[in-house]
Amino acid sequence: MTTNAPAEVTEQPAIDLHNSAYYFNRYLSLLEFNLRVLAQAEDKTLPLLERLRFLMIFSSNMDEFFEIRLAGLQRDISFNQARPEADGMHPQEVLRVISDRCRTAVDRQYKLFNDDLLPALAAENIHFIAREKWTAPQVQWIKHYFRQQVAPVMTPIGLDLAHPFPLLVNKSLNFIVTLEGKDAFGRQLGLAVVPAPKSLSRIIRLPDDICEGGDNYVFLSSVIHYHAGYLFPGMKATGCYQFRLTRNSDLFLDEEKVEDLSTALKGELFSRRYGEEVRLEVADNMPDNLVDFLLNKFGLDDHQLFKVNGPVNLTRMMPVMDITRSHMLFPPHKPKVPAILQRSDRLLEVMGSQDVLLNHPYESFQPVISFLRQAARDPHVVAIKQTLYRTGSNSDILDLLVEAARNGKEVTAVVELRARFDEESNIAIATRLQEAGAIVVYGIVGYKTHAKMMLVVRREGQRLRRYVHLGTGNYHAGNARIYSDYSLLTANEELAEDVHKIFQELTGMGRPAQLKYLYHSPFTLQQELLAQNIEEERLNALKGLPARIVLKCNSLTDTKTIEMLYRASQAGVEIKLIVRGMCSLRPGIPGVSDNIEVRSVVGRFLEHSRIYYFHRNGEFKIYFASADLMERNLFRRVEICFPVLDPKLAQRVYHEGLEIYLKDNYQAWKMNSDGTYQRLSPAEGETRISAQEYLIDKLG
Repeated sequence: MTTNAPAEVTEQPAIDLHNSAYYFNRYLSLLEFNLRVLAQAEDKTLPLLERLRFLMIFSSNMDEFFEIRLAGLQRDISFNQARPEADGMHPQEVLRVISDRCRTAVDRQYKLFNDDLLPALAAENIHFIAREKWTAPQVQWIKHYFRQQVAPVMTPIGLDLAHPFPLLVNKSLNFIVTLEGKDAFGRQLGLAVVPAPKSLSRIIRLPDDICEGGDNYVFLSSVIHYHAGYLFPGMKATGCYQFRLTRNSDLFLDEEKVEDLSTALKGELFSRRYGEEVRLEVADNMPDNLVDFLLNKFGLDDHQLFKVNGPVNLTRMMPVMDITRSHMLFPPHKPKVPAILQRSDRLLEVMGSQDVLLNHPYESFQPVISFLRQAARDPHVVAIKQTLYRTGSNSDILDLLVEAARNGKEVTAVVELRARFDEESNIAIATRLQEAGAIVVYGIVGYKTHAKMMLVVRREGQRLRRYVHLGTGNYHAGNARIYSDYSLLTANEELAEDVHKIFQELTGMGRPAQLKYLYHSPFTLQQELLAQNIEEERLNALKGLPARIVLKCNSLTDTKTIEMLYRASQAGVEIKLIVRGMCSLRPGIPGVSDNIEVRSVVGRFLEHSRIYYFHRNGEFKIYFASADLMERNLFRRVEICFPVLDPKLAQRVYHEGLEIYLKDNYQAWKMNSDGTYQRLSPAEGETRISAQEYLIDKLG
């Protein structure tokens, strides 16, 4: 820790955060995160099926990278909104550079899949049988399967004037087929497109009685390729090649012009399936003339083309994870319920006497559900208010809110309809709550409600007492088993009053709430909490006092926050950043960020908690937040940031949430000054430290 900083520091000019070259580094930064996920799939010390899971996560991440991130860049280029500064890169150049790096990453992914994972799976008697190795009994079974299960739901489309190239659904599996001969009407078509319905599993398990043991699969793409001629009777299929089209999936709503957000959003969801084309994946054996034909049809360039040696969507291999072989998976982990909370009917009593901290997924999310269950059934509870961002339309949380409303409680739900890729689910949630008699609002026009809050009001004698849950993650029990997040259960009256005021903001109108402990976007989180605390650490460093900042979040791209951190570093503040994904700040730049370290931890659980630590000359403060340090979170969302007031709990958060992650030398990656990452490993004789393994052992 820096303790002897000079009294005066001549600050060097910081990096220009406003030129296009630096701005677009965030795209490269997100790609770097995806590469860290891919590296997990390459790690031979991990169980085999877990490596396959990381490979599928990489595929899913890359899909979203193109659907949202690069789609946005491509859209800006189309509308001439992304103009280069004098010292910046042209956006077209950025798009090409990123695409080239993506292509290298995808080549690396398929090489790993073909040369490492498939042979390793075969060694475990899990086989993906190529067409040329099908035995006669397997061919017979596959033919029957195709005719009974596949052919009836397929629609082959011959291409002519009456059958133009079809509008293909986003990320669907398709085949382009070359044909010889004439059809029933005497047409000599030459080309056809065959979409594969999404309802069909992309891998098919063969029966044990036609195999030699183990688990045996064939790819749907192989099955369709083998039977391409069957789809065009009397004609000869001379070639069959798979391809997949990715479209822009970001939704656009002019919220100033719509009268009903729910109705308008339902209409926009259709466009997600048929948005602008942004990527074309094709089998690497597809002839160049067909590749050019498809590129021309979709209006894409070579840099948006990806040739792959294998199935075009490895994410659809998820059924393989159902194979139950313990040595090929992480050891089972069952989150524990702290002893003090094991009697769920006493939860409100416990909260009334002390704050309770839960560290998910090491500790169970069940107490949060039990809190709501007790509130829904307690005759003395008069009101429940809750924000819902990603909850799931079939969840205990939703069932209990419905039950509470039917039990006569005043239930208010702030449902964020625009939670990306959960819009349909959230519309269903809102409808069900309204039908149960709950008050449902959709938050604030122009601002996504991303805060995680639950407020329970209970009549106790002659007064009303309030109980609160605040969290860094969503009200989704499934996510709470695989995401690292924190929950705070409290009956602190001043915290509860702040939460009450924010709910009033969300459901009513008026000036920004004056809060005692909570900070919230878009009003005070950056402008007051971050700015004031970072500046206080900077001034302490200039006085020669100890000064330290530790921030843990998913993304750091807000230019103002980065500028403040650079200035603090120049003054001598020790700054540790644990950033899982995008980070536009660059550490270790002489005269700018010498005192900043950036690390990322990628492990079994998805790091999702947001923790802000400020040393404050020994009287440290720790805050949890729903917000990442991005412009959208700080200025275009409703977010909350809340302190950990209990000193013992604050010390626990520092140790479990920050300190052990700064010691991690196994699943941690350290950012270099150029934005690339280097994986850390124990030095010779040094003990291996994994933050996640430590927490499983400590809290499990």
